[in-house]
Amino acid sequence: MNDASLKLDELLELVGVRQASDLHLVVGRYPTIRVDGALTPLTKESVLTPEQTEALAFALTSPQQKKEFLTRSELDFAYDFKGKARFRVNIYRERGNIAAACRFIPREIRTLAELNLPQTLSRFTEHSQGLVLVTGPIGHGKSTTLAALLDIINHSRNLHILTIEDPIEYIFEPDRAIITQREVKRDTSDFYTALTHTFRQDVDVIMIGEMRDPETMATAITAAETGHLVFATLHTNSAAQTIDRVLDSFPSVQQNQIRAQVGAILLGVISQRLIPRVEGGRIPACEIMIANSAIRTLIRENKTHQIDMVIGTSFEEGMISLDKYLADLVSRGEISLEYAELYSLNNNGLRGLLAG
Repeated sequence: MNDASLKLDELLELVGVRQASDLHLVVGRYPTIRVDGALTPLTKESVLTPEQTEALAFALTSPQQKKEFLTRSELDFAYDFKGKARFRVNIYRERGNIAAACRFIPREIRTLAELNLPQTLSRFTEHSQGLVLVTGPIGHGKSTTLAALLDIINHSRNLHILTIEDPIEYIFEPDRAIITQREVKRDTSDFYTALTHTFRQDVDVIMIGEMRDPETMATAITAAETGHLVFATLHTNSAAQTIDRVLDSFPSVQQNQIRAQVGAILLGVISQRLIPRVEGGRIPACEIMIANSAIRTLIRENKTHQIDMVIGTSFEEGMISLDKYLADLVSRGEISLEYAELYSLNNNGLRGLLAG
């Protein structure tokens, strides 16, 4: 093992010890980790030179991956670290130098309770068909929530679960379910191609790592219509914005049809953030929308601007707005008001909930 590989192992070990979510390797900077959402330079290490950063980045790659990066200057892949953990890695160029970002993926798939997520989310796993969307900013736990939901199905139902990811993140241990995991660029050319072939693979549950284009969205909707339970992610900030994002991805001549389809097959939207806790670490805050008859009608009639009102008045059905969730966390002393306001989409509404 060369010096770069030894140093890489030290840095990846430190990510686990410090309970960091990410490791950044950038020329002219100390190796830097992200802890509880904040970047922390490792000042006991040396500032990285171009040669050091290149050596560390290529210590992560196979010969084939290195060749691909040198051709394309961009590379996404998963890295298995001594069987202890996995990292989602992106190697890229900046100012002519090589840089890398490594996202920590725990080996163990945690339960909803261990993730401090509401147990009501398990209701989405009980359906035989439909579409569930998990949304939020990058780095706020969407993949982890999806893994927890899929693992509930894995331990409770005799089904075939297929994941399409770029790259594969959590590795599932099949229990009652058969679980097949396909990685874009390694096992299939793209999300859309993999998704179209699921119709010949006797699949019951499909997880799409990211719906990036209208073709993938349309095929996911068709899959949900034809008897599959589909889970997917989008980078949106609320349930209403999520519906608008899906609809706006299609040409205007198709939108009436898509509204009718989404109104029929959508089961719900989970929009989440990871908020720094008062006592350290991070805790999720969620908006949960369950597609009841009122929600479905609003989608079909293109009145998505009224969805927030339905969520706010449907707590007994398991729905909750992001501001209500944040207010509850503040009231319990889990997070500060400052952070609640930072992540709120409506600070006046948040303060009203806290005052009430």
